[in-house]
Amino acid sequence: MLREIDLKNFKIRTDLITESVTDLKREEVLKGVFVSKLCLDETRAKEGLKKPGNYTTIEFTDITDIDNFLGVKQVLKSCLKPFIKGEKTLLIGLGNQKSTPDILGPKTIDEIVVTSYLENLGPLEEGFSSTAIFKPGVTGETGLETSSVLKSIVTSFKPKQVIVIDALASKSLDRVCKTIQITDTGIEPGSGVGNKRTEISADTLGVPVLAIGIPTVVDAVSVVSDTITYLMKQYSFQKKFLHTKKSRLIPTSKINYLNEEIEIDKEDKEKVLGMLGLLEEEEVKELFYEVLTPIGYNLMVTPKEIDFTVQKLAHLLATALNEILHPKLEESKE
Repeated sequence: MLREIDLKNFKIRTDLITESVTDLKREEVLKGVFVSKLCLDETRAKEGLKKPGNYTTIEFTDITDIDNFLGVKQVLKSCLKPFIKGEKTLLIGLGNQKSTPDILGPKTIDEIVVTSYLENLGPLEEGFSSTAIFKPGVTGETGLETSSVLKSIVTSFKPKQVIVIDALASKSLDRVCKTIQITDTGIEPGSGVGNKRTEISADTLGVPVLAIGIPTVVDAVSVVSDTITYLMKQYSFQKKFLHTKKSRLIPTSKINYLNEEIEIDKEDKEKVLGMLGLLEEEEVKELFYEVLTPIGYNLMVTPKEIDFTVQKLAHLLATALNEILHPKLEESKE
């Protein structure tokens, strides 16, 4: 008989509002590109353990070809514009430049068009706004608290707003490198991987802070748990598929069963997984957490093609930000 599982000590590693709040409404704005928006009030913020404020989430399947890239960029720009003032802006790239999954922020910042120094020579040309960038590194590298460093820079530069870009953590394989979160609540660097630092927000910096993040890592508990879910979805799909006309024409290896409408039968789940099949999803994660954590195997995992993917994602964010902050750049492409 399975013992009762206590979830109170289970630390879910996620920075995403979509994994903390369950009743978000997703809208497909382009083929394969979904957007969900949420204004989190004080009451619901306590329930979801997230700060109150506005959250926008963009989910997509691919940006590696030009058509998908341009489609996601179009959606990203439309979601960013309501948050960006287009005035004096300081852009911050958080992350460890020696760690590929954590380099999204610095890589994005490397492609931002910087104009603030040109103001020493005269007013900026119409269609360009004042922008400055900074890559603070991580506390383990510099020995300095990032928020304290940024306070000094904000005091000196006096921006109208700060935009922070960072890599996030997810608790789902489906969202790794395929989700963009935008929020005006700021960010707590490293919170998704257990390295919680002082938050970077309007409360700490004294100016509006927009945080843009993309999950690039997931923990081993989630990988194992998701694999079991995929196993059951694939099993249920096979049962259903073998009794359809399509099975005679298309090999199962050519069909992504995750895109099919599949219901997992509870009896099948128990039949395939045994006693494990009696547990709910969160209970399964708790069980694996208790198995992997004491032996140090609850590792943070990233896709094998992360080098290429992060480069693409950084280019996506930088291009969208540049075209919003400097509309003249977009006009020159037309």
